[in-house]
Amino acid sequence: MPNLLRESLHKRQTVLDASFRNLTRIAAFSVLALLAAIIASLVVGSMPAIHAFGFGFITSPEWDPVNDQYGALIPIVGTLITSGIALLIAIPVSLGIAIFLTELSPGWLRRPLGIAIELLAGIPSIIYGMWGLFVFAPLFADHVEPWLNDHIGTWPFIGPFFSGPPMGIGMLTAGIILAIMVIPFIASVMRDVFDVVPTMLKESAYGLGATTWEVMMNIVLPYTKIGVVGGIMLGLGRALGETMAVTFVIGNAHELSQSLLMPGNSISSALANEFAEAVGELYTSSLIELGLILFFITFVVLSLARLMLHKLQKREGHGA
Repeated sequence: MPNLLRESLHKRQTVLDASFRNLTRIAAFSVLALLAAIIASLVVGSMPAIHAFGFGFITSPEWDPVNDQYGALIPIVGTLITSGIALLIAIPVSLGIAIFLTELSPGWLRRPLGIAIELLAGIPSIIYGMWGLFVFAPLFADHVEPWLNDHIGTWPFIGPFFSGPPMGIGMLTAGIILAIMVIPFIASVMRDVFDVVPTMLKESAYGLGATTWEVMMNIVLPYTKIGVVGGIMLGLGRALGETMAVTFVIGNAHELSQSLLMPGNSISSALANEFAEAVGELYTSSLIELGLILFFITFVVLSLARLMLHKLQKREGHGA
């Protein structure tokens, strides 16, 4: 009798294990199937534009719905520039926030600041866009852009990037709003990975006379560099795909200008502005191809991030 009970229990466990294994396999492959379906739908929807414009769609700055002439150069450049500005601002600010919260902040202040950062990450993007358009842009046009024109706009090489009429909306404004949006994500990840550094390592460095800067640069950052890079890539992914906040403040102009103060366009803002009123197969197909290009840019960025993380993991311990 005990043998029969044991055998029945073993069969039941075998069936449950097989069912669990199959369910997890189905869940994993469903993600791949969904990804393949999205790519296929974008490619199929883009085919009329691909046949009409070919590779020239990527290099052409023209966007003329009246004459059915479309090019993606301006939205691509706008997406890359605004995301680059956002990272240039967000990385050092997020690093400073994470260092302060983990190493310098008093205990009574650490938790409220951490909660405030997490609340910033939960604010909808349209709220950031409205705040950027009605509050930040007027202040930026009245106080910051005139100063940039007067003090940096006259410099020989970088001056043209900061010259132009102070309108408040433009590429630089969109980049700053994106930076404000991605700072909570990057700072939260950095704070969490800094917290996993063993206390013994940091206390040993302090005991040998190291300063906080030396502990962060020589102990904490080398120990957590993979997580830090992952947090930065998370922020970059958010910046590349952001739609509503950028749409409010970038100006939505299909013009290629050297000045960062001038209005521009991004892939996501072009889709948000024009998809609902697109008339004709070629117009709609061009917008879908913009979406395919954004998907490809995001895929390349994340692939490079994974490659970087893989190289960092392979070099673990070689510098010791």
